[in-house]
Amino acid sequence: MLARQRQAVILEEARRTGAVRVSDLVARLGVSDMTVRRDLDVLAGRGLVEKVYGGATSLVGKSTDEPGFEAKSVRQRAQKEAIAELAATLVKPGTAIGLSAGTTTWTLAHALDGVEGLTIVTNSIQVADVLRNAGQPDRTVVLTGGVRTPSDALVGPVAVQSLRTLHLDLVFLGVHGMAVGPGFTTPNLTESETDRALVEAGRRLVVLADHTKWGTVGISTIADLEEAQVVVTDDGLDDRAREDLAERVGELMIAETAENLEAEEA
Repeated sequence: MLARQRQAVILEEARRTGAVRVSDLVARLGVSDMTVRRDLDVLAGRGLVEKVYGGATSLVGKSTDEPGFEAKSVRQRAQKEAIAELAATLVKPGTAIGLSAGTTTWTLAHALDGVEGLTIVTNSIQVADVLRNAGQPDRTVVLTGGVRTPSDALVGPVAVQSLRTLHLDLVFLGVHGMAVGPGFTTPNLTESETDRALVEAGRRLVVLADHTKWGTVGISTIADLEEAQVVVTDDGLDDRAREDLAERVGELMIAETAENLEAEEA
């Protein structure tokens, strides 16, 4: 079993039970004590678990926990960049697209430089700043109004009303979590309503979510897994999760990251 596969199993077990023991993982994975401890070091370094004596505990928060934009922007940076580069290949010149709030969609905004004639609608202050600073004169950027959240999203009735009159070719949605059953979720009730309006404005839905979002569930569902025409994630997603997603979404796109290639070689 490759390192990233072991780590995916460990993370899934930690999220399912809340904690894992080194001794149990040694027996389950059939590897040495030191190998398990190295895997826990990697997961702890990525902010996915907290090491404790004899094992580790899950760092998955409550369904209403909502980190600020700066806190989220440093998580899984390599994965988000790989996802953004792959997602950018879906954008054609002259189209109208929507970008939800979030650090992955913010990263995608950077990757859109050079795509001509775009009309971009967003409810994210951070995304709008990136697009404005790009200084492309043939680009139209529409920022919805609304009430600002901790993640710098504009939400509420004003945002929803403005989105309901629009018709977009593609909508790129960043999510807090994704899972079989709850679907794509957020920890903010008001933001979920705004995101649903954005999803309804698009002909095609593309969800951007790194592998750590799998199994995480926020308090409110934005969309079912089956509503996504495309999900773009990274190669840290384990095989079981890939199968679950591939069975439910139109297309699953996997972005390769140098970080995971190095882990496999180790």
